[in-house]
Amino acid sequence: MNCYSRNYPRYIIGVKNWNLVRCEFEKPTRVLIILIGIYYSLSVIQSEIDSYSWIRSGFRSAIVLLLAWGLIRLTGVSSHWIESIGKKFSFEFDRILLPFLSKMIRAVILVLCFTVIAQEWGYEVTGFIAGLGLGGLAFALAAKDAISNIFGGIIIITEKPFSLDDWIETPSVEGTVESISFRSTRIRTFAQALVTMPNSTLANEPITNWSRMGKRRITFHLGLTYSTKLEQIETVIDEIRQLLTHHPEIDQETVFVHLDRFGMNSLDIFLYFFTSSTQWSDWLKTKEACMLSILEILERNHVSIAFPSTSLYFESAFPDSINKST
Repeated sequence: MNCYSRNYPRYIIGVKNWNLVRCEFEKPTRVLIILIGIYYSLSVIQSEIDSYSWIRSGFRSAIVLLLAWGLIRLTGVSSHWIESIGKKFSFEFDRILLPFLSKMIRAVILVLCFTVIAQEWGYEVTGFIAGLGLGGLAFALAAKDAISNIFGGIIIITEKPFSLDDWIETPSVEGTVESISFRSTRIRTFAQALVTMPNSTLANEPITNWSRMGKRRITFHLGLTYSTKLEQIETVIDEIRQLLTHHPEIDQETVFVHLDRFGMNSLDIFLYFFTSSTQWSDWLKTKEACMLSILEILERNHVSIAFPSTSLYFESAFPDSINKST
C-alpha cells in the first residue's frame, strides 16, 4: 500500500496533516538522498575546492529544484488542504477561488526557483527583472486579449456571480458551470454540449443565476368566454385563489388571482404565484397539478375557456323595396 492510500484519507478528515506533506515530498526526498551520495563521492575524489565549484552549484541548484518539485506536488492537493484548514477554523473557502490559488502558488514557486538557480550560477537577475519592464509592455500589447481574460476571471472570483455547478444564463449561453480557469469558463448546456467562454466576454455580459432562486415563478393568463356570467367569474376566481393559497407546494408570500383585462376574444384572469421548490422537475409537477385543478374548477362551474374566433355579420343583399315587390 503506497503513501497516498495509507495516509491521504486520514489527512482529509484532519487526523494528521503532516502525513500529506510527507507523501508529497517522498519522491523528491529519495532523489535528494541519491544526490547527496553522489555529491560527497565527487567531493572526496576532487582534491582542490575550485575544481569542483560547479559541482557545488549543481548540487545547490538540484536542491532548489527538488524543493520546488515537492511544493508543486503539494499544490496539487492544496485545495483539500485549504478546505481542511477552513473547516478547522469554521471558515468556508469559495470553490472557485481554490483552483486559482493553487495555480498562483505554482507560478510563484516556479519564478522563485528560476531566480535562485540563476543567481547560483552567477547570472545578474536584477538586470533581467529591470529589462522585464519594456518586455512586459510589449508582451502586454501582444497578449491584451489573454490579459483581459485573466482580469475577467479575477472579476468573476471577487464578485462571485456564480459558482461551480450553478445554472446560469447569459445572452451567449445557458447551462451549468463545470470549471473556471484563468482564461475561460466551461459551461455545459442542457443539450450536453460543452461551451468554453472567455472570461472577458462573460464578465461583461449580464448573468442570470437561476440556481440562486429562493422560489420559482408561475404566471399565465386564463381566458374565459365573453358569455360567462358575472357570478361564474367571481366563483372561479375565488376557487382558484383558495386552491393556490392552500396548496402545500405553493409559496404563500405572493399569490395573485385577478380579472386582468378584456381581451380580443376572452375575459383574461391573471395568475401569478411561486413554487417553493426551484427544481425544474418539481416545478413542472406542481404547475401541472395546479392547471389540472383549475380545469376541474372550470368544468364544475360550467365555464368554457375562450379560443381565438371571428364573428361575421352579413347585411341584406337586396333593398326592402325589391323584397316587397317579390
